[in-house]
Amino acid sequence: MARRHAAPSLVRRLVLLAAVWSTGVLVASAILLGLLFEQAALRRFDQGLADLTDGLAAAALPDPAGGIRVRDPGDPRTRRAYSGRYWQVSGTGPDGRPGVLARSRSLWDTELALPADLPGTLDAQPSGTVSYEAPGPGEQRLRVRATRLVLPGAEQPVLVLAAEDRRPVDAEVRRFFAATAAVFVLLALGLIAAVVAQVRLGLRPLFALSQEIADLRSGRADQLGGAYPSELTPLSDQLNALVRHNRESLERQRAHVGNLAHALKTPLAVLSAAAGSENSPLATLVTQQTGVMQTQVDHHLRRARAAARLPGAGAVTPVAEVLDDLSRTLMRLHQEAGVRIDWDAPDDLVFLGERQDLLEICGNLMENACKWGRGRIIVRAAASVPDRWILEIDDNGPGLGPSQRREALARGGRLDESASGSGLGLSIVNDLVRAYGGGLDLADSPMGGLRVRLDLPRSAD
Repeated sequence: MARRHAAPSLVRRLVLLAAVWSTGVLVASAILLGLLFEQAALRRFDQGLADLTDGLAAAALPDPAGGIRVRDPGDPRTRRAYSGRYWQVSGTGPDGRPGVLARSRSLWDTELALPADLPGTLDAQPSGTVSYEAPGPGEQRLRVRATRLVLPGAEQPVLVLAAEDRRPVDAEVRRFFAATAAVFVLLALGLIAAVVAQVRLGLRPLFALSQEIADLRSGRADQLGGAYPSELTPLSDQLNALVRHNRESLERQRAHVGNLAHALKTPLAVLSAAAGSENSPLATLVTQQTGVMQTQVDHHLRRARAAARLPGAGAVTPVAEVLDDLSRTLMRLHQEAGVRIDWDAPDDLVFLGERQDLLEICGNLMENACKWGRGRIIVRAAASVPDRWILEIDDNGPGLGPSQRREALARGGRLDESASGSGLGLSIVNDLVRAYGGGLDLADSPMGGLRVRLDLPRSAD
């Protein structure tokens, strides 16, 4: 039987949506927080450079000889070679090109690089101060703060530069990013776990409703009786109303079939009794034809009952009990022919349907096997997938060829079409099996005869 592909899980969909949204927000928040921390670290860094340039501006005096004298700003790092903290005072030489007027001892024999567009950049800044990146001694990455000043008594402005290796700040920012990422990963995992718990808790009434519907279909309950939230109460009420309507419809159909059977059988019985009291060709003909009519009435009434079944409406039937009853009855009926029926079925195997239907399905097939077999019949029932079970009936009779199987499975075909009696034929069995969403197949039996294989629903308790 064809199966629908599993639909996407509602829980998975909600959790994935919340996880994607939460992860996106957390990642954006982590990046923004890291950038803000970096900006704050650079502002503190620039403030230290600003303090150094202010100190240099206060300590720089024109030299009468034409140079610049700068008193020691008191920072020991500026006196240690390549310490990472530097200062430099540059001016314009006689040839118009900038030159170093004074520098910290930490620069040793190097100079702070000046960008080519630095004068224009300083002119564009009202404060006369800019910050830029420049390479330093070794592999240091310097952040330089340049300020243009006019010293008292000097004719030309000078550039006061303070620089410091920013690698420690970058390392601190990286450590902050790593710590923030770890915290936000833990927060994301916690949020996802909370979302999963919230979704499952919020959808618990739906799971309960689904379980109650399964109980209703398997026969463990006759209606939905759980207390549901206000959003699900209308659905529960409508499902209960639908179940009641289906049951009432089923009862009306069965009553109609019974009334029809009574209305037809009574006149036929009267005709048959009247014809049996006489001994004439007409009476014999009437007796024969009323028998044929009775057979046809039974045939079509059974088809009508099969069409009126409501599979899965709460009825369940133990399979082992039915097979045991049928085996005893059929072996007594066919005792003279020495028929032996060996059957096997688990005690917990339960047919999801009415007992009368299972009796008609198994009884007709087993009776056909008794009629056409050579005394040995094996019946096996077993669970297959969680909600299905398989019944196999094997005999050691002549069996059926491929064309005969197709004909027997066709609508109106019969396994015992040439035999005497009023056999149902395979069409009624087919109708009942299809009414329960099952399937029927014919194959060769290992015993040499025919194997009939049924696939039917079961109650998976």
